Amino acid sequence: MNRTLSLVVWFVGFACLAMLPQVLTVKYYLHLSVLGLIWVIMAQGQNLIQGYTGYVSIVGAGFMGIGAYSSTLLGQHFQWPIWATMAIAPLVTALFALATGYPSLRVKGHYFAIVTLAFNLIIVIVLVNFKELTNGEAGISGIPKPWGGSREAFFYLVLILAAGLTLLAALIARSRVGEILLAIRQNEDLVGSIGIGAWKYKLFAFVVSAMYAGLAGALYAHFQGFINPEIFGVAQSLDAILAVILGGSGTIAGPVIGAFLVVFLPELLRFADSFRLILYGLILVLATIFMPMGIVGIGKAMLAKFSRKGLRYGE
Repeated sequence: MNRTLSLVVWFVGFACLAMLPQVLTVKYYLHLSVLGLIWVIMAQGQNLIQGYTGYVSIVGAGFMGIGAYSSTLLGQHFQWPIWATMAIAPLVTALFALATGYPSLRVKGHYFAIVTLAFNLIIVIVLVNFKELTNGEAGISGIPKPWGGSREAFFYLVLILAAGLTLLAALIARSRVGEILLAIRQNEDLVGSIGIGAWKYKLFAFVVSAMYAGLAGALYAHFQGFINPEIFGVAQSLDAILAVILGGSGTIAGPVIGAFLVVFLPELLRFADSFRLILYGLILVLATIFMPMGIVGIGKAMLAKFSRKGLRYGE
């Protein structure tokens, strides 16, 4: 019964999102909705390494930048079509993740977070200083957009990709691989003691997370038409981490909710003018402290509580 209800909720949510281009009269909100869906892809990848494996990675935005620049530069220098460059971007990102994942995953806890933070900083430094290729801080403009830049068409493309990759994340989470990732989060030493090579599963989660980020970066580049290194800094990596925490770490619905929160919340606070970012930061800090289970976790706890009350009254 719970699974049926869950499927109904997912279907209704997808249907509501699909109607947004027809419902929204302010095109800017449709623009934000596309960004929200791009961040859903980013957050689902982040959730695999952070929520399920228990390793907080602060290089997500760096991998997003690799995907964005690789898709853009392949199109500019080799005249590859947009669809080919967007398809190859996650593979390029995966190669970088393989190269950086092995040394990073040799350490645990906050040491891993620090190492990945260093990688994100290195990626930004390279993007800033390799001006012959990336144009440095000035960035790259005039990136081609599919369908002549139609927001509506791009919205449906990203919606389908976000839905498909969310389903893929759910399949991974419910597979034997997902069970091992959760076991690593609970007790990595115990996993190793029973003969399972934990590092292989950690590397898998790290690389898949990077591929999600690489695709999100490619989509972002071809949607915005402009990229520069600042967009892919540590602050954006922290936003991905917060999206997972706020929505619900280790859940499938959590990153979806959290992604839209980190995109829309700063915009909804524009009435505060110069205090907007302070309020945004305060809300995120308070939510992280007082909502450790995230919105999905709180929702599940409330449903369980009401279910117990209903059973008690039924008796």
